[in-house]
Amino acid sequence: MIAGGMETEGEAGLWASATGRMSDFQPLLPAESEIVSHLRSGNFDRLGDGSRPALPDPARIVRAAFLRFLMLGGERDCRPHEKGVRISGAWITDILDLEACRVFRDIGLNNCHFEEPPILRAAIINRLFLNGSSFAGLQAERLEARGGVYLRGALISDEVNISQSRLGGNLECDDARISARHGLGLNAAGLEVRSVLARSAHIEGGIDLSGAQLAADFDCAGATVSCTGELATDAVQVQVGGSVILRGAHFEGEVRLVASQIAADLDCTDALLVNPGLNALEMSRTVVGGAFFLRGKARVDGVLAMTGASVGTIHDQASCWPKAGELLLNRCLYGAFIDSPVDAESRLDWLARQTPQRWGEDFWPQPYEQLATVFREMGHIEDSRSVLLVKERRQRRARRARARNPVWRTVFAVQDTVLAATVGYGRQPLLALVWLLFFWALGVAVFANAERLGALKPNNAVVLRSPEWTLCGLDISEQRSLVSSQEPASGLARKGQNQLECFLDRWEASSYPEFNPWMYSLDVLLPVLEMGQKAFWRPNPSKTGGQVAISYFYFQSVVGWALSLLAVAGFSGLVKSK
Repeated sequence: MIAGGMETEGEAGLWASATGRMSDFQPLLPAESEIVSHLRSGNFDRLGDGSRPALPDPARIVRAAFLRFLMLGGERDCRPHEKGVRISGAWITDILDLEACRVFRDIGLNNCHFEEPPILRAAIINRLFLNGSSFAGLQAERLEARGGVYLRGALISDEVNISQSRLGGNLECDDARISARHGLGLNAAGLEVRSVLARSAHIEGGIDLSGAQLAADFDCAGATVSCTGELATDAVQVQVGGSVILRGAHFEGEVRLVASQIAADLDCTDALLVNPGLNALEMSRTVVGGAFFLRGKARVDGVLAMTGASVGTIHDQASCWPKAGELLLNRCLYGAFIDSPVDAESRLDWLARQTPQRWGEDFWPQPYEQLATVFREMGHIEDSRSVLLVKERRQRRARRARARNPVWRTVFAVQDTVLAATVGYGRQPLLALVWLLFFWALGVAVFANAERLGALKPNNAVVLRSPEWTLCGLDISEQRSLVSSQEPASGLARKGQNQLECFLDRWEASSYPEFNPWMYSLDVLLPVLEMGQKAFWRPNPSKTGGQVAISYFYFQSVVGWALSLLAVAGFSGLVKSK
């Protein structure tokens, strides 16, 4: 065919052999005659009132072979207008078979009824309009269209198969009703298209978009999709240049978005995803460049699997989260929470809805690390620390459960208890300083009481052998022979005065360092400090209260070493779980 509708004799013969001749369809049916009479005007588009016929009205019946003859160019004096074949309200008999055909103009068969499924397998067309039409499926595998395929409001009683096709425009199924008794409702596996639109559609049999490439959106807002098997929507390894919009949709069966690439958003606002006990939304290893919305009246009745997924931001509500045991977040990465719960208590409840044991594992630390990282980057430092503390506690509990030897379980339990109480498993190293302050204050009380009871003695051998100290241990009315002179000497302690008080009253003691319970407790507690107290004074176990003081002296020395080492280990991160 050449420009202006002119053709050579050879071309005319070629078309005649391929599509038949006008004489083959004589006599024309009334509807066909009407179509031919308006064919060249380009403004004819309806039979009757243009609505979809419920019965085979003779005034609307058109043979599929005649339509094929026109779509493929007709013949001289019976050429379709440049706008293509556009008919509304026809009852089309037999099979419209355009397999492997090239149709250079639009095919517009809106609000028509097809007795048999149209066939466009491996065809090359401009655009296909079947809006409002009813037919028993569509066979259009490997179709190539410069524009789109439009099934808006169509009533389809079997599978729409447009797999491995390439469309320059959209596949539009808005408000369509597709009921596949067996197999898929919409088979678009491997489809290359601008957008797939199924807004408010009802699709029985499910959707297959696996391996499809969409330059813009996959929009099922308000749709109802059910399946005969397990998959309501199979969108494995789909490339979406825009968004996946499931807003207000109802899916009965699994929505599988495994290993897909979504440049913009995944919007499940008000969506109902139902597949009890199995995966409801499987988006493992999927990359969502924008936001994941799970808000409003959204409900996930089944497993929400986000294992290994990567999401820009999460916009969700606690009321929309799946129930306990039906959330998978291991290795899931996300950047922030927007218009969502952003506190440790809520998000820990979110993480607690994971049950690793159901999947044969005991604990997943990464979701806690990821949550803590996001909290920290959002400026919620305390919430981040709280998450890490819970992570440490649960991770160590899992480690104890893995230990088969009861001795090791006991060792781990003691270790974990000490680390939790002293440095918060290394996440709160300043907690060790609090304990140091506590034992310092307790030591002050113990040693001050020992001083009050006279249960202290100089920590100096020369002083302990001096007459001043030994005679202060005797009442003033008593006498004792001094070892050094072998002469009797009277005691120095006045009535009611203990040895320590007596000694401190002597002029000889004026040059001896004064006892200070605050500094003494600090000296005992911190092994790296030398306050000059511990070297000069020591509890006297032979006096009342002395045994308690000396016991506490040893205890505080050990505690001081332990807490100091734990504090250093905590600040350096040595005790954190990796």
